[in-house]
Amino acid sequence: MFNAEKIKNDIIKWIAGYFENNAPPETKAVVAISGGKDSSVVAALCVAALGKDRVFGVLLPCGEQFDIDVSYDLCEFLGISYVEINIAAPVSDLYEKITEAGLTLNDVARFNTPARIRMTALYALSGIVGGRVANTSNLSEDYVGYSTKFGDSAGDFAPLADLTVTEVKAVGRALGLDSKFIDKTPIDGLCGLSDEENLGFTYEVLDRYIREGFCEDEKVRAKIDKLRAANLHKVNPMPKFVLDFGGFN
Repeated sequence: MFNAEKIKNDIIKWIAGYFENNAPPETKAVVAISGGKDSSVVAALCVAALGKDRVFGVLLPCGEQFDIDVSYDLCEFLGISYVEINIAAPVSDLYEKITEAGLTLNDVARFNTPARIRMTALYALSGIVGGRVANTSNLSEDYVGYSTKFGDSAGDFAPLADLTVTEVKAVGRALGLDSKFIDKTPIDGLCGLSDEENLGFTYEVLDRYIREGFCEDEKVRAKIDKLRAANLHKVNPMPKFVLDFGGFN
């Protein structure tokens, strides 16, 4: 059985250990704050592990973000410093240059480019404040490829990568986070649909399949398996050619 209190404490210890062993003293955790459960839980875990003065929040709306007030509320609740940088202009500029080059934008470019520009901004700010970028992806999203390669799937350390959505929410409650930070319907902010509407199944169904191997609906199970197979390239290490010297050193 999943013990949220124990896992919460284990992750806090793990984050503290990561920074102790992989970063100079006073290095900050740089967290993209979307107002959703994952970024909220990661930010709260980093505060518990490092203290609020070593957590730096980054709000990265692309144009007008209707629920950005939740991001403000989280930063205030945790007492962390943050900046807000709207990425609408650089995204628009890149799209314009692509169009001027004679190419036609498609959904793959439209839906993934903002995430990659956000990650570029995070690493720029991380270099400025002296930080390590937190990856905020969870196991459920990674399992079916609901992330952008070199976008939100990137980062220096990943506290939630082995936790399902259900488990992330449980850890959030163990941290004492308000329901508005945990239970808000996840929306990618690009196509206007919720995560579950895009996927075609609920996270509850996906999480049970991941942990128990059970999915009553055969069509949903087949879709999950297909998504998993098609998106393994996002989570597996980059394949590399290995030079063979034929036994000679």
